Amino acid sequence: MQYTKPLANLIDCFQKLPGVGPKSAQRIAFYLLKMPMQEVQKFSQAMITAKETIHYCDICFNMSATNPCEICSATNRDNSIICVVAETKDLVAIENTNEYKGKYHVLQGLISPIDGIGAEDIRIKELLHRIAQNEIKEIIIALNPSVEGEATSLYLTKLLKPFNIKVTRIAFGLPIGSDIEYADEITLAKAIECRREID
Repeated sequence: MQYTKPLANLIDCFQKLPGVGPKSAQRIAFYLLKMPMQEVQKFSQAMITAKETIHYCDICFNMSATNPCEICSATNRDNSIICVVAETKDLVAIENTNEYKGKYHVLQGLISPIDGIGAEDIRIKELLHRIAQNEIKEIIIALNPSVEGEATSLYLTKLLKPFNIKVTRIAFGLPIGSDIEYADEITLAKAIECRREID
């Protein structure tokens, strides 16, 4: 059976979301159509407001409605330590442990030659600039233990050597091939606590 065009378009839009297949897209579309109009308007306005107001912080490239972001603006955080993550969702996962009190740098991706993403396509240059301009004592590399995460970590380690600062990597209580955002708080807290220096 063919859906009426507006419904088919709605299902198609939901299918473009990550992890949403045809059946899930249909369920979401039908659920949305049963919602009161006021709730649908509130939902759509929340999406528009988020898209219009959330940008990247000029310092760390975290997603935020303020610039600099709330973490870069905080006076109670350790400015001498930078935790390098791939995405804002990884930053949020680490923040949820309540163990880390330094600053962050969000690369906005990982080096992935197979996907055509090189070092110049992510925020490595900006990280090096931050280190050169500030008194940084330690860089914590908190990237996923994937092929791309490993490649990016090795590349960063080589670039950071001339700065003569401590470079650590979060300990791997995380299974290989997993994503930081899906790890529980205890595993992430231990990974931060047991980080080790990279030779």
